[in-house]
Amino acid sequence: MSLALFDLDNTLIGGDSDYLWGEFLCEIGAVDVAKYHEKNKYFYEQYCLGRLDIYAYSKFSMEPLSEYTMDELSDLHKQFLQKKIEPLLLPKAESVINIHKDKEDTLVVITASNSFVTAPIVDMLGIDNLISTELEIISGSYSGNVLGTPCYKNGKVEKLKSWLKLSDESMENSTFYSDSRNDLPLLELVTKPVAVNPDKELMRIATDNGWPILDWR
Repeated sequence: MSLALFDLDNTLIGGDSDYLWGEFLCEIGAVDVAKYHEKNKYFYEQYCLGRLDIYAYSKFSMEPLSEYTMDELSDLHKQFLQKKIEPLLLPKAESVINIHKDKEDTLVVITASNSFVTAPIVDMLGIDNLISTELEIISGSYSGNVLGTPCYKNGKVEKLKSWLKLSDESMENSTFYSDSRNDLPLLELVTKPVAVNPDKELMRIATDNGWPILDWR
């Protein structure tokens, strides 16, 4: 048995769940559409360029959550899954998930996106372990602040190492599947880095290093 690590956005699904959550909020009229859409687009572009201020983005994207009860958010997320995420599920990704399950590997999704958005998606994919950006909850509501270290760039490595200390797993013969240059710290740490639908910078680095390059779309 080995550790099989997966990025979520644009890797296991054919889109970015955080960005799509923002678009979903615009579509249902939960935010000021013009202002929110432009900021959502800006932050996503910054992420793609490897320049995202994860704290500023989390504050922006999660601020609307404070206006809803947990039950209301759960209902909204069910709509979000059906409308935005289910159409983006990738059969090739599901096939690789099943290969690792057949080998009795330990599967982990490790994502910069927050746990509110991603936990139901990971559950839908049939993966038991999630390492993500966690959000602060005060008096039963999301405050919009990040709790602890964001699961982004070197933060992914830090949070994975903390998770490993609490599990019986090791990095020996580990694999990590990702699309993004932002994940280079973790890709360089694992035994088997795999570029999936990579951005231009990751494509260049994967090619230079002879890493496998897969197309799950």
